Amino acid sequence: MSCLIKPLAVLLFSWVVLLPAAQAAEPQPVEVFSRLPQFYGVSMSPDGQRFAMERNSADGDLAVLMTLDLSTGDAFYLLKADNKKVKINWYRWANNEDLLVSARYEVSRAGKKFFRTRLYLMKYNQQGGDPEMVIDWRHIQRYQNDVGYVPQFQDDVIDYLPDDPDHILMAIDISRPFEKSVFKVNLKNRSINRLIKGKKRIRDWVTDRQGNVRIGISLNYETGDREIFLRDEDDNYEELYAYNVSNDKPVYISGFAADPNILYVKKYLGEYKALYKLDLTTREETLVFSDENYDVDGGLIYSPATNDAIGVYHPQAPGGRFYWNDRYAPLQKGLDKLFKDSHNSLRAFSQDEQIYLLYSESDTQPGRYYIGNRKEVTIDLLFAQYPDINTEALSEHERITFTARDKTEIEGYLTLPKIGEAPYPTVIFPHGGPGVREYSGFDYWTAYFTTRGYAVLRPNFRGSSGYGYSFGESQMQNWGMAMQDDVVDGTQWMIDQGYADKNKICIVGASYGGFAALAATVKSPEVYKCAVSFAGVSDLDRIVRRARGFLGSKLVKKQIGEDGDDRDRRSPINYVENIKTPILLVHGEEDRVVHVEQSRLMADELDDEDKEYRYVELPLGNHHLEIQSNRIKLFKEMDKFLAEYL
Repeated sequence: MSCLIKPLAVLLFSWVVLLPAAQAAEPQPVEVFSRLPQFYGVSMSPDGQRFAMERNSADGDLAVLMTLDLSTGDAFYLLKADNKKVKINWYRWANNEDLLVSARYEVSRAGKKFFRTRLYLMKYNQQGGDPEMVIDWRHIQRYQNDVGYVPQFQDDVIDYLPDDPDHILMAIDISRPFEKSVFKVNLKNRSINRLIKGKKRIRDWVTDRQGNVRIGISLNYETGDREIFLRDEDDNYEELYAYNVSNDKPVYISGFAADPNILYVKKYLGEYKALYKLDLTTREETLVFSDENYDVDGGLIYSPATNDAIGVYHPQAPGGRFYWNDRYAPLQKGLDKLFKDSHNSLRAFSQDEQIYLLYSESDTQPGRYYIGNRKEVTIDLLFAQYPDINTEALSEHERITFTARDKTEIEGYLTLPKIGEAPYPTVIFPHGGPGVREYSGFDYWTAYFTTRGYAVLRPNFRGSSGYGYSFGESQMQNWGMAMQDDVVDGTQWMIDQGYADKNKICIVGASYGGFAALAATVKSPEVYKCAVSFAGVSDLDRIVRRARGFLGSKLVKKQIGEDGDDRDRRSPINYVENIKTPILLVHGEEDRVVHVEQSRLMADELDDEDKEYRYVELPLGNHHLEIQSNRIKLFKEMDKFLAEYL
């Protein structure tokens, strides 16, 4: 699919202005919150003149990759994906003309379902013909040891080589499964030259800012042992760090400075992850940035003009960034003054740093993208992601803490509706992962809940990331235990503070959050009026058994639980007879992360015990609700369910 749409360039800048203000008198339709964002994933070319983005169709399941040329005002539709069997995975400009596009395909073999990826090359204005695969199999076959083996992932670009726009560096496990070799790929003629043959179980490679492959990171999936090697120009390898991913505090490579002898690493300073720089000539480590209450876990910020690292992303720092070079400080200060009470994120700069891409959002303002020009001192709206949402109805989040039963302090985010009065009907909304965490900023689930009159608590229970090593590791073999108690203790805090009506509380969760919702119906049936589980886990033992067919199965077992009897004791599916809470189960048919059997079997058990439940299966649905019709269906089912019980 490709066509030239000149008027679209104008419309992109004016949609938000032209849309009529929504009326605050009546709650907006559920579709307003459950639609996929209309545009997302913006990528800017090195010269700052061209932008690539995905557009979701307004009334269907089609996602279209498109480009916008600022210099001409032209917009092009390049290709489409149905978000079902084929998904646009990511895209990035290789240079000012060529766009690299990764596609993800769903595959099923021998009863196992998984993804594979392929990398394509497109011109910014490509209007016809199929995209070309970057990896020409005729050129790479000569490097095969096992003729029958085809790499699952063929989109790992480790360096875009900005000083050599005709080439990129890729890592592909062609000579030995899961052990990646490094190739230099010519984007003009698809010729391939192997620079480094796979070795030492190296899964990831890191280049310096000059495009030289300097770091190899290995992992032994059987033992969990990881090594980080420094490679020299003669292909010799020196071990810099070694640890076990299951037992030791890890070390992470962040990237190089412009000086090829300076490497940034993240390692633990006591309990919390901090950023260091390592001088590779002396092996001396110097602390760059730490936070005594949180992990420093964001990526490095690079200046395209100097090619050097100038800061690190850190959610708790002002503006979400810590800079040791303040070259962007005046611009950031001006943007924060212009867009007050918003989180303003500089997403990309042109090579000369005169043109920039800004993403701005707040608790009550869904994300908007802007294009700024420092030389002309202008900033223009590119688009809003959720233009139909009435922002006047949205509520700000309050970061709160509560004390768990064992005196551990737990953070979370409280959001109260603008309609009704306390105590409110309440949704307890534990996150997925579990090794992620909640933040401030716009959240479409929370926006939907609060505009329906529900108070919302999003607890960062034990096992959440960002709160130190011990806190994060407490998820290990602990599903359904202390981390579950944290969720219940947060619920009791809501009642004690007078926010929640104790007779009208529902627990809603997705993925691990779905497990927490189901576990709540077993461990705390008297607390919750209802429970909603999307793509939730019900049987821990089955998770471990299904992982046996995949690489890293021993690490999964280490996380979930070594002992089968213990896994059974913590699995909600084995205690259905004790459930008193009405349950809504929703699951995608083609979920590759949590298999649909987790909800199917739970539904069967609920049915056998004559429990009150509803099961909805989403056709071709995946774990991330990337099909628009499925996302809307889930929210409609949840809307009816919550209205009935809350």
